[in-house]
Parts: sequence; structure tokens; C-alpha cells
Amino acid sequence: MLTSAADGPGPGPGRPRLSERTLECGSPQLLRPAYRRSQTRIGTVHFGPGAFHRAHQAFYFDRLLESDPTRAICAVSLKTASLRDALAPQDGLYTLVELDESPTLRAIGAIREILVGAESAAAVGRRLSDPDTSIVTMTVTEKGYCLDGAGRLDFAHPDIAHDLAHPEAPHSLVGWLARGLELRRERGLAPYLVVCCDNLSDNGPTLRRAVLAYAARRDAGLAGWIENAARFPRTMVDSITPATDQSLRDRVARATGLEDAWPVQRERFVQWVVEEVDSPGQPDWASVGITVSRDVTAYERAKLRLLNGAHSSLAYLGLLAGLETVAQAMGEPPLRTFVERLMIEDIEPTLTVPQAGALAAYRQSILRRFENPAMRHQLAQIAWDGSQKLPIRILGTIADALRNGHPVTRLTVPIAAWMQFVRMRARQDIAIVDPLAAQLTPLGLQLTGEAAHDLPLFFTLSGVFPPTLAREPRFARALAEAYGNISAQGALAAAAAATASVAGAAQP
Repeated sequence: MLTSAADGPGPGPGRPRLSERTLECGSPQLLRPAYRRSQTRIGTVHFGPGAFHRAHQAFYFDRLLESDPTRAICAVSLKTASLRDALAPQDGLYTLVELDESPTLRAIGAIREILVGAESAAAVGRRLSDPDTSIVTMTVTEKGYCLDGAGRLDFAHPDIAHDLAHPEAPHSLVGWLARGLELRRERGLAPYLVVCCDNLSDNGPTLRRAVLAYAARRDAGLAGWIENAARFPRTMVDSITPATDQSLRDRVARATGLEDAWPVQRERFVQWVVEEVDSPGQPDWASVGITVSRDVTAYERAKLRLLNGAHSSLAYLGLLAGLETVAQAMGEPPLRTFVERLMIEDIEPTLTVPQAGALAAYRQSILRRFENPAMRHQLAQIAWDGSQKLPIRILGTIADALRNGHPVTRLTVPIAAWMQFVRMRARQDIAIVDPLAAQLTPLGLQLTGEAAHDLPLFFTLSGVFPPTLAREPRFARALAEAYGNISAQGALAAAAAATASVAGAAQP
């Protein structure tokens, strides 16, 4: 099923390339699929088959295929062909490395087809409207949903404007979801289950609103059908997935005896929570360890704020301090103390979960995961797309704290660190990986390090800072203090000062 316009990276000298033909030639250390791939059928379409999908959802579907051969995946890259070109010579196989003291290497066989939407619109449409397709999943990152600062579909986004004019060959995820549902409606098929796996607040309903808004611009009847028949469950996904680099490729080749152009790695911990909905096409989630719950929101908020918020905090403060990985950042006492107190005293009071003690247990597991010596999770990778991530990961917590009359001294430090990170990258002429890079780079060159001058420039980014928050004096004062402390003292000292300041304020 896999076709390629190019072969991608080739095998190294003396080692064969991973493929169906060579799989059994690999070392016994490599765990093989426990099913016959040739007997599986594609029932899932996934948009955005990056490292996280292949380490997370594809891992679960690989296990589902052991008992249900209808759960193979068609992976769709919206615009780029790099993954298709790397994995096509490998028949879609790749190696997943689970990082721990004793790593596990397994060949994942769940992906049976890879398409590129920009090149093969008709083929993607056929797959979405195939009777066997019952689920569409996605990991396109926050920026892939084309939302505005209020979380609504941005009709001014170039991809959305294109899709409304050319609905048969969409550029955006939302356009593709609506196109697939339109084709199914025309052919008398039930809608597929739409399973968002990205870190969006209230992700299923948020995506549902965006798809309905888009469909309503095109066809009121289609929008009504989607509203009545389609299901968009909330989900929460969790597993730390460092980027693939050459050292991972070399490690996999040495361990397995096979060259793999694009292996992936993650920590051994993996979690997927899916909201319980009425949809006949969904698999037996629980059979492979996926949690099915009526209340996913509590899991989602805890993950976004505790894990992702702490991750972003470590990323910007650590990079400013000249550190490279999460484990290195956790090895700095001021940063470890800062993150732990941030979680306990600032984030956890904004959360509720059904089980007593669950937040404390989750926080402790996160800290252990951050300290995992087998993980080399690059801070620079976590720092990508800050303008999209920080509103969800930290600014929402700040807004809740302000409403409840709680201090935001420590919560503003990672926001100030991101601002200083933008300044540092712009001054060093290093590309900022962010959807707003075209705005952030010239803005960064204007920054002086003085809060009174710099903060108003950032507050013009309405898609990042809600105007009500930017006008809030308590937030502005705390942010200015944090920004000034980083400029004057550096990231580590500023983190320690914020921790000490909050501790001092709490004294009777």
C-alpha cells in the first residue's frame, strides 16, 4: 500500500533496511508484531503522523490489531512528504524505543498506508469515505487547528480561506474533517468518530465547534448532520517523547541489526484517556489499557497544567541558563525546587480530580519522569510554539489564580522566561520555531530587557495575551518583576527569588 516518490535515508554499510522482508533478520532484542500485517484492514485515518503519534496512538493500535484486524492505520501528512519518503521503503514499519533502565525495542506495524494530503487529495478523500473507516484521530499540535485567541475557528487563516474556496482539496485539518464527513453523508455512511489527541483545552468540543463553524459556511445541511450524528470525544494523552536524532538511529541499528530511517522514542509511561461516547465504530479501548471515562476534563486539565505547564517552565528557564535537557534542568536545585513548589502551591489549587490523593501521586510521578536518566528530552523541542502553548498551559492557571485571589508571583516567571527567550533568540539570530515567528523575531530585536519598555510590546500579541489579562494590574506587576529579575540576575537566581518571595509572603 505504501508508495514513495523518494527513498529517504538509506541503509548504512553492512546492515539491511528494516522492512517486511528483513524483519525476521533483526536481532531477538527487537519485538515483532504479534499479528499478520497482510491480514489487517485499515479502519483508522490519522492526521499528523509525527513522533508522538507513532510512539503513542500507533502503539495502542498495534496492540489492538492482535485481537481486531480492522484497526490498521492510514497516516496522512497534511503537507509534507518526509515521513512517507522515509517509511515507504520500510513498508510503514519503524522501531519504538521505550526508554528506561532496561529499554525495550519493538517494531510497530500498525501503519499500513501513508498519504500526503497536498499531493493525493483524492486518495485521502477515498480513505475518509471508505466504509471500513470508523475512526479519525489527529496530532497536529495546537497550531494545526487554525483557531484564534478565543479558541474559535479563524476564518482569516490562509488555510481556512483556501479550503472554503477549494473544499475538495483542503489544506487544513478542519477542512479535511468536514470534507470526509461530507463524502460520507453523500454516500449514506455513518460519520466516523473524531478523536482529537492534541493539547487543546476541552479538545473534543473545541474541535467540534470549529468543524461545525466551517461546515456552516459551506452547507447548512451538512452542519446539521454533523451536529446531530458525529461524535467528538474529549481525550487526554500523556507520554514524554523526545525528538528523533542520529544518535537514536545509530542506537537502534546497533541493537537490532537493521537500519531504520525514522525510529521514535518515548518514556515507558504512556496514558490515553477517552471520553465514553455512544459510537458503534469505536474499538475496545479498555482491552489495551486505554482509560474510558465520563469525566476526561479533570485528567486533561491536570495534565495540561501540571505536566505541560511544568515542562514549559523548565524549557524556557533552562534554556536561558544554558541547559539542554529536562534531566539537566531538574539537576539544578533552584529549578527543581521552583517547579515542585509551582505544582504544589500554584497549580494544584486550580485543579480537582475525583480520587483523593490523585493529584499528589500524579505530581510525584511527573517529577520522577522528568528526572529519568534514560531520557534526553531537549528543552529546545519543548520550547517550540510557545505562543500557542503558553495560553493553554499557564495563562489559564494564572487567570484562575487571580479570580481566586491567589498570588501569581511564581506563575509569571515562565511567561517572563519565554519573553526573555524570544529576546535571546532574536539577538543571537537563531530562528524562533513558532507560528508567530514573523512577529516575534522583529519584536525580539526591539526588546531592551526593561519591563516597562518590553512588556507592552508583547501585550500587542492579542492571540497570546487576552486583553483582560494584559490590563490586570496584579498580573502586570508580577510579570514585570519576574522579567526584571531574569534580566538582572539570570534565570536560576530569578527562579530562586520567586520561590523565596512566595515562601516569605506565606509566613504569618
